[in-house]
Amino acid sequence: MQQEVKKVVLAYSGGLDTSIIIPWLKENYNCEVIAFAADLGQGQELDGLEEKAIATGASKCYIEDLRKPFVEEFIWPTLKAGAVYEEKYLLGTSFARPIIAKRQVEIASAEGADAVAHGCTGKGNDQVRFELTYKAFNPKLKVIAPWREWDIRSREDAIAYAKEKNIPITATKEKIYSNDRNIWHISHEGGDLENPWNAPKDDMFVLTKSPQEAPDKPTTIEVEFLKGVPIAVNGTRMEPVPLIQLLNEIGGNNAIGRVDLVENRLVGMKSRGVYETPAGTILYRAHQELESLVLDRETMHFKEMLAPKYAELVYNGAWFTPLRHALDAFVEATQNHVTGAVRFKLYKGNVLSAGVKSPYSLYREELATFGKEDVYDQTDAKGFINLFGLPLKVRALVEIDWGKRPGYSEPDYTIFKRD
Repeated sequence: MQQEVKKVVLAYSGGLDTSIIIPWLKENYNCEVIAFAADLGQGQELDGLEEKAIATGASKCYIEDLRKPFVEEFIWPTLKAGAVYEEKYLLGTSFARPIIAKRQVEIASAEGADAVAHGCTGKGNDQVRFELTYKAFNPKLKVIAPWREWDIRSREDAIAYAKEKNIPITATKEKIYSNDRNIWHISHEGGDLENPWNAPKDDMFVLTKSPQEAPDKPTTIEVEFLKGVPIAVNGTRMEPVPLIQLLNEIGGNNAIGRVDLVENRLVGMKSRGVYETPAGTILYRAHQELESLVLDRETMHFKEMLAPKYAELVYNGAWFTPLRHALDAFVEATQNHVTGAVRFKLYKGNVLSAGVKSPYSLYREELATFGKEDVYDQTDAKGFINLFGLPLKVRALVEIDWGKRPGYSEPDYTIFKRD
């Protein structure tokens, strides 16, 4: 027997899934439905969203601009951590879910709702990202996940249901990609992409030109950072949202930021996604270049070891956890001197280094030069190598000594082999 629900707040995008969820909730739970859409940079996707939600049965629709906190509280910390999932994915959808879910819980509290709902499938990662956040802020709320309850089993079924209920949608059986867009990226899944042997079709891409369409001359850009945070492009100081928008435009025009990835989902299966992240690709490279100049070796190497763990936490929806907060404390301590400028040439999908500088640079020409210098005494290297190589020397001497012993022979390890 289903738990009685009086009022539910739905994370609403106006896409295929959430469009059909509003009437489904009213039919199956006989409850009031409040829609909530977070503006994270979807652009025209938000046009007419409130009217559509009300027309399909919602009693109210919240649409809130969360772009600035999204960038400052989610994108920048992940960038500073250098977190990339499986060496390719810049986590555009992953860290968008916690900010939506947190605000959704806050609206549920303000509206006196007893449930929250989302349109994530039972096969994906997003259900985990939403629901871990619900648990972190109000575990008493009932969670309704229609894809785990209803009889709809495919996008085709969902399209048929939408037509039955006269709900306007943009998805068709011919163009059935599942997309997620925000200021950081756009992802493409489903349809012919489900076969990894199929190359992405050119008309699928939204933010990026193909290398063939990109300019035939390099575009030079300069990005400035203050304590690990991007603050300016080409000498112009900018707020976070317009900075990313500008780099998306410049990068996309130069075919920067396309990624095709077969990834390991948290739920245990592999999935194929194609991502466009122009600004993110530029900023990650720039941040990495600057860190290489200002971080000492041990700090940089240790940070590089932690970055995959940070990415895994974000990917798995574990944003509001003690471990991620603890990692943030370490990352913040490493960013005190990540201040300076990085210059690139963008050319047909390539981000080419063209210079880096910082007032905190640890690079010193007098140490690195092959010319005459007074700071570094090359004769010191002999003693360093003798001590650094001492374990190898001792082992070699011992092995030589073993070989001189009467009756010594190499052990016969074949006795440990099974038939």
